[in-house]
Formats: sequence, structure tokens, C-alpha cells
Amino acid sequence: MNSKTNVLGIDSVLDLTKAAVVAALYIVLTMVFAAVSYGPVQFRFSEGLNNLVVFNKRYIVAITLACFITNIMSPNGAIDMVVGTFETLINLVTIYLVTKHMKSLVAKLVASVLIGTFYMFIIGFEIAIIGHAAFWPTFWGTYLTAGIGEFVTMTIGAVVVYLINMRYDLAK
Repeated sequence: MNSKTNVLGIDSVLDLTKAAVVAALYIVLTMVFAAVSYGPVQFRFSEGLNNLVVFNKRYIVAITLACFITNIMSPNGAIDMVVGTFETLINLVTIYLVTKHMKSLVAKLVASVLIGTFYMFIIGFEIAIIGHAAFWPTFWGTYLTAGIGEFVTMTIGAVVVYLINMRYDLAK
């Protein structure tokens, strides 16, 4: 159930708690798998949590904040805190807007995975800008590898979220 009274989707202490737990989980997953969570070839398993946005918009704020916090530790420095967090925010808002009127959960999750993969071009630009090599080959190489990583991790996340939702209503 999406909040009708609050633009952030957080109307109660329970909503805030759920958002905080997801943010903490995102941070823990990123840090546990830190070796593969940053850079041009990345499998940030915490990105699978992006699929939660199809259930409730409160996760936009939670995951965006968690991404900012994890990017503090990024080897790419402050640019990753800004660009990486911006990419996450744009990605999550797009997922929410595209899926909010869809009826099929499977269709929502497929859209979420595809949107998340698409927006990795922003990370491709980030790495190409800070890299010390030719811009376009670096961009396309990074977009390809980061996009594959995003596709894999979001697909795994979509399956996990789907299975959890069969037992617990994640929209609540």
C-alpha cells in the first residue's frame, strides 16, 4: 500500500522502521561484498533491494540514503557520492512511476530490472569521466560490465523479493 498522505511514503514509526531496516540491509550487503560493489565491473548485490520500490515508495528514500552512505567508502571518492546517489534516485523514481499502475507483479519486477540496467549508463559516464583513458571505449566498456552486473543482481533480487512477497505482503 502506497501512502496517500505523505510524498515519501513514510507515515508512521512502522513505515520509518521498515525503511531503516532496508537501508541498513543495503549498507551491510554492500560492505560485505565491497570487493565487487564498486568500479567498472561491479556486482552490488544490495541493488537487488531496488525491486522493493514496486511495493512501496518509502524504499526510494531508504535505498537512496543507503547508497549515499555506502558511496562514502567508494574508491571513486566524492564524485561517486554525488553521481552514484543521483543515479540511484533517478532509477528508483523511474521504477516507481513506471510500475505504480501495473497490475502484474512479475511485469513490475521485469520492468524494475530493465530500468535498473538501463540507468547504468550514468555510472558508465561517471567512470569514463574520472578514468584516465579514452572516454568512449571506457564508457561503453563500463556500461556493458556494470549493466551486466546490475542485471544479474537485480534479477536475483527480483526472484528473492517475489518469493518473500508470497509469504509476507511487502506492500504493507
